[in-house]
Amino acid sequence: MPCRPRRFLSLLTITLGLYSTAALADPPLPALGADLKTLTVSGISSGGHMAVQFQVAHSATVRGAGILAAGPFDCAAGSVSRALRNCMAPTSADPPPSLQETRDRVRRLASTQRIDAPDGLNDDRVWLFSGGKDTVVAPAVMDALETFYRSLLPADAVRYVKDPDAGHAMISVADPKALACPATESPFINRCGELDAAGQLLQHLLGPLQPRNSSPAGRLLAFDQRPYIAGRAIDASLAERGFVFIPENCAAGGCRVHVAFHGCLQNAETIGPRFVQGAGYNEWAASNRLIVLYPQTVQRYGLALGSWRWVLNPKGCWDWWGYTGADYPTRDGVQIRAVRAMVDALARPVAAAK
Repeated sequence: MPCRPRRFLSLLTITLGLYSTAALADPPLPALGADLKTLTVSGISSGGHMAVQFQVAHSATVRGAGILAAGPFDCAAGSVSRALRNCMAPTSADPPPSLQETRDRVRRLASTQRIDAPDGLNDDRVWLFSGGKDTVVAPAVMDALETFYRSLLPADAVRYVKDPDAGHAMISVADPKALACPATESPFINRCGELDAAGQLLQHLLGPLQPRNSSPAGRLLAFDQRPYIAGRAIDASLAERGFVFIPENCAAGGCRVHVAFHGCLQNAETIGPRFVQGAGYNEWAASNRLIVLYPQTVQRYGLALGSWRWVLNPKGCWDWWGYTGADYPTRDGVQIRAVRAMVDALARPVAAAK
């Protein structure tokens, strides 16, 4: 039986009220007095590109990056066609950017103070991974990224791991339902023997660590991302909800921070908590006083409810080709600014939360 108009409006009001309450239910990030002197980042696929962009844009703050299946800084140069060709499936006609191209792009943006001075990268450490059966991002693209880092860093600061059997995925020993090593399909979390990507990259970036805890002692919290985003979250293709893992001994302050960027089709909207629970970071974080921030994207198909802005990001990728605007690889990029604001929130003195 159809609803009468007045009854329909009442139901609609109740429904919208419940939706608004749910949307506002997540708290902001807690003030944890985190130590940002050893801030590190990592990511897979589009998250790998974002990790590179964040590291270069904030080179004065970031001290290391772990990159899986991505490419050099601003590889796409604002072009989706270049992203698909040169940065994913390069050919002799459309090669990955040369070292000179990448260094020129970094210097040009630094000269206008849109990113930190490239000298800030000189004391970083970098861990790289490429799968021999990756059909999404060719190993040649990762090779170009390695060349860029080796032009700046000491030999022992760069570690490049290649697995001939690995597909396009986060390589984890933590996810009990991880796919076979050669797979390239959702949720893009694979098991390749005992290769622990999160553990390897964290140990390379941070130095010797205590062994991982298979039952991590800490809290995986959902938080409201909106206070850290300039404008509407949906206009930046960012989710309203992000996640953070906080070891139980970090409440008093002084813990380090690592930012883990998921890949395309790997956000919580698409695969639920599989990445934030199964990528393998939390097990190491719990035993090493390390806070892990998991910022989240959302998928966009042009227009969206409540937004007249055209944003085409159907796979929920991080912006590494310019769908949010020309500032995307710089400190002024809406996504980079948001993540930096989240990191700064974690560094607020614990007393600020009282």
